[in-house]
Amino acid sequence: METSLRNGRRATFAFFLLNGFLMGMWIVHIPVVEQRTGIGHAELGRLLLLLGAGAFLGMRLAGPLTDRLGARRVLPASAALCGAAVVLPGLADGVPALAAALFLLGIGNGTLDVSMNAHAVEVERGYGRPLMSAFHAAFSVGGVLAALAGALVLDRVRSPATVLGATAAGSLLVTACAARLLLPRGPVDTPCGPAATGPAATGPASAVRRAASPRRIRILAALAFLLMLCEGVANDWSTPHLRDVLGASAGTAALAYGAFATAMTAGRMLADRVAGRLGPAAVLRAGSAVAAAGLALAALAPNVPAALTGWAVLGAGLSGCVPQLFSAAGHADPAAAGANVARVAGLGYLGMLAGPAVIGPLTHLVPLGPALLLPVALCLVVSAAAGVLAPGRPPRTA
Repeated sequence: METSLRNGRRATFAFFLLNGFLMGMWIVHIPVVEQRTGIGHAELGRLLLLLGAGAFLGMRLAGPLTDRLGARRVLPASAALCGAAVVLPGLADGVPALAAALFLLGIGNGTLDVSMNAHAVEVERGYGRPLMSAFHAAFSVGGVLAALAGALVLDRVRSPATVLGATAAGSLLVTACAARLLLPRGPVDTPCGPAATGPAATGPASAVRRAASPRRIRILAALAFLLMLCEGVANDWSTPHLRDVLGASAGTAALAYGAFATAMTAGRMLADRVAGRLGPAAVLRAGSAVAAAGLALAALAPNVPAALTGWAVLGAGLSGCVPQLFSAAGHADPAAAGANVARVAGLGYLGMLAGPAVIGPLTHLVPLGPALLLPVALCLVVSAAAGVLAPGRPPRTA
């Protein structure tokens, strides 16, 4: 059984890395696809909503399917779908074809996201200690590898279909190899027992029943929405903040997102150890408070170095928060792990899409710097509500 667990952990890392790489390869091809289809930025923005809609639909479908069939079946199928769909935007030659391609890619990404997180919960339950943040770090690394790969090939290979087709073929090979290592269907027995080892499934039986309550899952989903809204703000507004507010050059402004993403990846590599020692509630409480302090520093920074420090602190603070929520949702009820992860991940994904949309209109009322104080308040709300992750305690909102 130890060999099965180790193999399952390796496979989970592989699928998280693959998902990050696939979505990263699509992102680095956006300008090429935009040029090929002859659309503008505004039209692309509307089409990207279809990617989000497809992802949300895929998440809602994958949750019940994973609970019914098991992650061992759903995860490879989802990875194959996402891998095959990534080539479609490269083949699109107009708006209708690109719209359909992005919707299908979104479905593939959504199903892969939920099924791999559900399998991560199974692995975590078997090990009896936090692992989720490390898996999410692998996703971030996949995105970095995609950026490096894009930098190497985009100037040499002009056809997006060729590069994305090679990406799809490689992803199917990785899927076939990693699928053989996935855990068998059902809980993994450990000396502590399969249901009592998860980081969010400790405590007496009454606490476990409370953990499985729909109210608690709704609270976890709401917190994921708030945190991923802040992440979406960093993704889309960190670079414009340095350029437009502090007058940085384009190259220097790009460092803002780089600082955020690097700190988030590094933080995820360390967060599991902290969660194992102090508990997931402490990670969520302290992490969201640190994130609030970092974003406040960035928003009010008088110069570029201070702003870069603020965006990096935001990434470090957020790094371990969302994985704790996904883990808690998966461990709340082993029989409905997929559906619960889908609820939390789905609302969180909507938050990531909503973040940029919320800040944009707000800048018509106040400058961009003060507008960034809104997500600061949201981080503080999450910090106050972190007790929902404490074992043996009833769910509580801020």
